[in-house]
Amino acid sequence: MKRKPITVAFRAFCLSLLFVMSAFAAAQAAKPMKLTGRVVDPDGFSLVGVTITIKGTTKGVTTDSEGKYELDVNAEDIVVYSYIGYKTQEILAKEADRFAVVLQPESQEIENVVVVAFGTQKKESVVASVSTVDPGKLRIPASNLTSAFAGQLAGVIAYQRSGEPGLDDAEFFIRGVTSFGAGKKDPLILIDGIEMSSSDLARLNVDDIGSFSVMKDASAAALYGARGANGVILVTTKRGVEESVRLSVRAEISTSMNTSLVELADPVTYMKLHNEAVRTRWGAEKMMPYSTAKILNTQLKKNPVLYPSVDWYDYMMKDFTINQRYSMNITGGGKAVQYYLSANFLRDQGILKEDSRNNFDNNIKLNRFQLRSNVDIKLTRRTKAVIRFYGTFDERTGPKKEGSEMFSAARNATSVMFLPFYEPDEEHSHTTHTLFGNQTQDGKLVYTNPYAEMVSGFKKSSSSMMTSQVELTHTFENALEGLVLSGIFNLKRDSYYDLQRGFVPFYYAPVAGLSNDEYRLQSLNPDDGTEYLDFNGGNKYVTSTLYGELRANYTKTIAEKHNITAMLVGTIRNASTTEVWSLYESLPNRNISLSGRLAYGYDSRYFIEGNFGYNGSERFAKSHRFGFFPSIGLGWMISNEKFMQPVKKVLTKLKLKATYGLVGNDQIGNLKDRFFYLSNINMKAGGYTFGTDLTYSRPGIAINRYADPDITWEIARKADFGVELGLWNALDIQADYFFDKRKNILQTRADIPSTMGLGYTPTSNVGEAHSEGFEISMNFNKSFNPDFWLTAMFNYTYAIGKYTKYEEADFSDTPWRSHVGQKINQIYGYIAERLFIDDEDVKNSPVQTVSSGSGIQYGAGDIKYKDINNDQVIDSNDMVPIGFPTAPEVVYGVGFSLGYKSIDFSCFFQGSGRSSFMISPTQTAPFLNNGQRALLKYYADDHWSEDNRKLDALWPRLADDVVPNNTVNSTWWLRNGSFLRLKKLEVGYTLPVKWTRKVKMDKARIYFNATNLFVLSDFKMWDPEMAGNGLGYPLQRVFNLGLNLNF
Repeated sequence: MKRKPITVAFRAFCLSLLFVMSAFAAAQAAKPMKLTGRVVDPDGFSLVGVTITIKGTTKGVTTDSEGKYELDVNAEDIVVYSYIGYKTQEILAKEADRFAVVLQPESQEIENVVVVAFGTQKKESVVASVSTVDPGKLRIPASNLTSAFAGQLAGVIAYQRSGEPGLDDAEFFIRGVTSFGAGKKDPLILIDGIEMSSSDLARLNVDDIGSFSVMKDASAAALYGARGANGVILVTTKRGVEESVRLSVRAEISTSMNTSLVELADPVTYMKLHNEAVRTRWGAEKMMPYSTAKILNTQLKKNPVLYPSVDWYDYMMKDFTINQRYSMNITGGGKAVQYYLSANFLRDQGILKEDSRNNFDNNIKLNRFQLRSNVDIKLTRRTKAVIRFYGTFDERTGPKKEGSEMFSAARNATSVMFLPFYEPDEEHSHTTHTLFGNQTQDGKLVYTNPYAEMVSGFKKSSSSMMTSQVELTHTFENALEGLVLSGIFNLKRDSYYDLQRGFVPFYYAPVAGLSNDEYRLQSLNPDDGTEYLDFNGGNKYVTSTLYGELRANYTKTIAEKHNITAMLVGTIRNASTTEVWSLYESLPNRNISLSGRLAYGYDSRYFIEGNFGYNGSERFAKSHRFGFFPSIGLGWMISNEKFMQPVKKVLTKLKLKATYGLVGNDQIGNLKDRFFYLSNINMKAGGYTFGTDLTYSRPGIAINRYADPDITWEIARKADFGVELGLWNALDIQADYFFDKRKNILQTRADIPSTMGLGYTPTSNVGEAHSEGFEISMNFNKSFNPDFWLTAMFNYTYAIGKYTKYEEADFSDTPWRSHVGQKINQIYGYIAERLFIDDEDVKNSPVQTVSSGSGIQYGAGDIKYKDINNDQVIDSNDMVPIGFPTAPEVVYGVGFSLGYKSIDFSCFFQGSGRSSFMISPTQTAPFLNNGQRALLKYYADDHWSEDNRKLDALWPRLADDVVPNNTVNSTWWLRNGSFLRLKKLEVGYTLPVKWTRKVKMDKARIYFNATNLFVLSDFKMWDPEMAGNGLGYPLQRVFNLGLNLNF
């Protein structure tokens, strides 16, 4: 078909137009232009030496000292910006002209970094034994962080013996106890690189914690030298980030109550059994403490003034108390400054009752206020400063004696001799003071009224701890690329004081001989009591600590496979205190150290690391003043090998590692006993009196310690062999076997004859010990779908320590008495066979001379011990190791958390095993001190009597005085300290985003949790975790409601 002329003309026009436009574009592209601009980092600081080239050519320039550049380009050229440590960028020339190009740093894979000594390392390159825990796992409704340790931290043996607010720190050790004697056994605690006490750690707010690491082996702790022999707990606090201002608020209110109380026998049973105790021991020689009429009238609940029946728990203890905690933090910042600011307040109250008639409060109240400021400042492109300030301020009030003593007093008070207080009779109707109850004998007060002791005054204490820290860091470039210098200066100040205010109680008793209808009181101490508060000053001290640190780090990667890191650290520390009692103590404590690390990794598969600590201690003579403590570690990431790739989806990680090294410890002996190489002589000791009238005297000289230049470092040889396993990218398993051999443990010499005439028994580095064990931790984390997730954890730590060399007498004839080969903290005692059947049984048994204390001679119904050496005498030669050590050898924890949509639920169980403790027969013996001591219900229900000669009864034959034979350590009082506790249970609900957005809120979560809900144990008398401290302030069960808001 023939084309129409108009169509041909139109197509020709279009082709012509396209040709003209292409020619114009080509001319523009080929048109030269001068590209100018500036290259900066994300913070806006100039980057010097950035390489700028035209893609596909060798033509290029570098930025000057101000980050500026000029380059001749064509408009359509692709310009390439490259700089070591930053991501390369490609930009069209005409779009880059006259603009600042921002280069982003290479990813640092922060999520794969773990905090280690003096810095961080990639997880895959860590060969040391380091455990980390999510700080959120340590959040429990309590004012004490350490109470959450048990079962949460693999390798940490922890237990809590008291629940008293402000005095409830847990005891904890890393991989058990290896050292013995009077020196330091607990780990070094570092918060933001600064040495702190366990009390400082206990007071730390969980919301402020950024990371929490436990360093357990020589490779991890060697850099801390003398301070790290017992392991290191390293905590870093949160820092600001570059973002808009974010506010987080948390508020909690909780009820706290005793997990258990030791049950006491009722007053009638108490009186009957007190009579029995006198009758069975003394017969007709002694009058019965209580008449039949008194017992009957008390049982019938007749006149309570004449026949008291007092439940001291009810008068002195509340059923529960209310506690509060509030915290707030603000974080944010710009390119040059980032900040993290926080403020926290808590009020923890005791469970003691107050007397409304007083104008002061005797219950325990702990008010704690904390402030923290962490500010990061970018001074230049390569120089940063961190300024940290932290202050914690405690105000505590309570009874004149500690709360634990009040619980003990309530259990050691007669319930049938007087009322806690009396209502005024007619004669005393205008009396303004409280009429406390008591009794007298020969004009002197006989009993202790625990209620009067509790409400007649109060103790106030105030403590504060403040730290100020400046850290400067400079990152080098060009020829020194990879080198980072850091310096830290820190000032820490602790202060404390306490005082008491109180009055002397007025005591009263009913007038003797009253009928049931009469009510008249007589004053027992009218001239001694006071109606005003008096003052008694207490302890006061201030401690100041200066710390300086200079650190150099170098990191280099060669050919993308060879990773080299090196570090050198120098530290100096000076501490002084006003709480001193001698010239030695008044001098500042000082130490200095130099430590380093050199590590090499090849292709993310093979790792080797060496560390050393070179430390100086003031405590030793010049020949021993400095100690060198090296360590080495090896690692093999098997899962990164090519032959493992086929199973990579299942076996996501497999790593073997091993470390060995030496760590020193100069915190040996009594820590106040400094400068072992110098003598300690008292120039004003007790002297002599002269003269005809003996009025002239001169002081004498006493030697408190002889100089010993040979005392030196306690040295630990530590080894660790570990495996890390990852499965399905959801389950992580880490297992370690470890051992620790200690030598040069300081002990008092046991073989110094008195004929030498020494005024002081010397000490020497003669002790040795060995510990070993294993630990395993398992963590599971998986999201099954966007609405459902599950995490679970399990860890188990087993650690035992034994004496291998111990300074003691020659026990070759009685080898079972030797400490060598026995466990550290092992209990020694007699093997109790049964109770004596009768006096004939006593005569036909070996003579028992187990105690030289005064009291009642043993007989029928008392404890019969085993004659170990068959010499027909029971004495100290028959004492043997009994039970497990007092510190648990096994600690474990298991828990899980799950979430479905906006609801989350979690629970955690804490377990402890292989520990023993003694019930104290001296502290629990009833009827002592004229019947002052109460009777435990367990003893009332299960004791030997002439009518029931039960040979395995819980309590021997009753007595109204001490029976020394029954009070020594023996298997009769030995108990298993194992238990399993539901430590924490929590359920939470996060409000829907569509609700929170309406009020400009990022997140709102409300939650309920509870701690110490129940415990499973064979021991029932009190909470088994309290062990032998069961008569003290009980552990607390807490129910808590919390709200967390993020803006």
